[in-house]
Amino acid sequence: MMKKLSFIMAFMIALGMLPFHSKACTNYIVTKGASIDGSVMITYAADSHELYGELYHWPAAQHPEGSMLDVVEWDSGRFLGKIKQAPVTYNVVGNMNEYQVAIGETTFGGRPELVDTTGIIDYGSLIYITLQRARSAREAIQIIAQITEEYGYRSSGESFSIADKDEVWIMELVGKGSMLKTDRKTKTQYNAHKGILWVAVRIPDGYVSGHANQARIQTFPLADGKHSITSKELDQIYNRDVEVVYSHDVISFARNKGWFIGDDSEFSFSDTYAPVDFGGARFCDIRVWTMFNKVTQGMDKYWDYVKGHIRHDENFEDGRPNPNKYATNRMPLWVKPEKKISAHDMMMFMRDYLQGTELDMTQDFGAQPFNLPYRWRPLTWKVDGISYVNERATVTQQTGFSFVTQSRSWLPDEIGGIIWWGVDDANAGAYMPLYSSMTVNPHHIEEGNGALMEWSETSLFWITNMVSNLSYTRYNRIQPDVEKVRDELETTFLKLVPAIDAAATVLHKDNPNSAISFLTDFSNDQVNRTFATYKSLYQELFMKYMDGNVKTRQQGTKVPKVEFAGYSQEFLQKIVEDTGDKLKVID
Repeated sequence: MMKKLSFIMAFMIALGMLPFHSKACTNYIVTKGASIDGSVMITYAADSHELYGELYHWPAAQHPEGSMLDVVEWDSGRFLGKIKQAPVTYNVVGNMNEYQVAIGETTFGGRPELVDTTGIIDYGSLIYITLQRARSAREAIQIIAQITEEYGYRSSGESFSIADKDEVWIMELVGKGSMLKTDRKTKTQYNAHKGILWVAVRIPDGYVSGHANQARIQTFPLADGKHSITSKELDQIYNRDVEVVYSHDVISFARNKGWFIGDDSEFSFSDTYAPVDFGGARFCDIRVWTMFNKVTQGMDKYWDYVKGHIRHDENFEDGRPNPNKYATNRMPLWVKPEKKISAHDMMMFMRDYLQGTELDMTQDFGAQPFNLPYRWRPLTWKVDGISYVNERATVTQQTGFSFVTQSRSWLPDEIGGIIWWGVDDANAGAYMPLYSSMTVNPHHIEEGNGALMEWSETSLFWITNMVSNLSYTRYNRIQPDVEKVRDELETTFLKLVPAIDAAATVLHKDNPNSAISFLTDFSNDQVNRTFATYKSLYQELFMKYMDGNVKTRQQGTKVPKVEFAGYSQEFLQKIVEDTGDKLKVID
C-alpha cells in the first residue's frame, strides 16, 4: 500500500486522471535458512492516513455449488462485481491462513496506462481471496495468475511477498490496461487485454530480501522447462526445481509497446514497467537498504543510490550495453545475512527511522526541540521555489497496522503459523502473538470495533494512538517510557510462545480442535493484556507529563516531585538566533 507513484502518475493524479490512495508499505523477507529457528518470516506495514487498524478474519467454510462471492475494493469499500466462490475456503487471520501461507504487499504503481478500469479484482481483494484458497506459496501464485486472467485486475502495480512454511517468493505484477472491443454476438464490450504481466521469483534459502513501494525484480532466468517456466506451463509450478515463473507475454507486451529493445535475456521487469526515479530510491528502496545494512557488510556502495542519485550509464558494470537506459547502480534483490535473524529482529527492523545515518530524522531542526523522528505530511514541500523532502523511513506515524509472520515447518499447521500483529506506529505499539488457526477475533482489534472517524473505548487502535500522539509532543522524554512497556510486553510474549507451542502440541496429538481452542484463548488473552496495559500506560503518561512538566510520585505525600524540563540548549540557541534581543533580560 503507500503507493509509491512515479512522477508521471503524480502528475496525472493532480489532473484527476487516476484515483489516489495515500498508502505506503514495507515488506522484509527472511527465508528458512536465514532465520534463527528455521521459520520463514515476512513483515508488512499498512501505512495509510486513511486506514483504520483492525484485524480481518475469515472463518473456514464450505460453499454450495454455484455460490458467488462479492468483490469489494479494499481501499474504498466500493462493490466491484462477483466471482465464483471456491467450494472450500480456509481460516484467515489478518494476512495469514491456517496452512501458514502469508502474503504482504507494497504498491509501486508503475506505468499508469496499464491500470485496467474494467477489472473487478483489486490488489487487496486479490490477497485475501487468495489466502482463503491457497495451501502453499506456489498455489497462491497460481491462483493470483488465474483469477486475474479470468476477472481482470483493477489496481496499479504491486509487489507481493508470498510465504509458506518452506519458502518465500516475490511476485511483481501490473495490469495490461484497457483495450475495449465489442462482442459481435452479444454486442457487449470486453477488455481484450484482461489479465496481468508478472514475474515471481523464489528467494534462495539462506538469504533475505525486501521491497517498499518500488518494483525490485530486474532481469531473471528465462524459461528452460526446469528452473524457470512461463504461465503457459503454470501447472508445473509445483515442481520444486522451479524457482522463476512469469507471464508468457511479459516481455513481448513491452516490446510491442516500444518500452524494450534488445535480447530477451536483457529484459528487466522493474526498469521496464516501473522505472526507478528519485522517489523510488529516496522514499522506497532506502527502506530496504536499512534492513540490508543491518544484516550484511558492503551496503555503503548503494548509499548514493538510495539518496536518489540514480545513474544511467551506457554500459552495466559487467560491460554489457544498456540500450534501454536502465538504472545501473541499483541494489540486488537479495543479500546473505552474516547472522541468523529472529522474530524480534524483524520487529526492530520495522522500527527504523534512519538512525545511524546522515538522514537520521532526530538530528536536524525538523525534529523540533524533542528529537521527534517523524515529519508531518506532505512528503515534499517548497521554499523559494526549491523542492525539499521529508524522509520516508520504515516506521511512520500513519501506520494502521503492521505485522511479522512466522511459518514454522516443524510444527503442525494449526500451531506453526503465528502473526505478530500490532496497531499504529510500530515504535509505539506492541506486536502480539496471534496463531493463524484461531477461530475467534479478539474484540479489541476485531473488524468493526470503531473506525477512523468513529471512536471506540474498547479499541486497541485508539488507545495506542492516544499513547503515541502524546509521545510525539515530547518524544525524547515520553517515548522511553512507552518503549519500556512495549518491550516488556514483547519480551513476555516471546518467552511464552515456546511453552504455548509445547502445550498445544500435546493437545494436538489427541484432538487438533482442542489445540485450536487453546491457541484461540491464548491469542485473545494477549490482546486483552495489551489493551489493559496500554490503557494504564496512557493514564500514567498523562499524569506524569501534563502541562509540560515531569511529575514523579513521592512517598508519604500526595504532592509529586515536579521538574520543569524546558528545552534543550541547542533549541534555545536557535530561538536566540531567530529573535535577537527581543527576549533578552534587561539589567
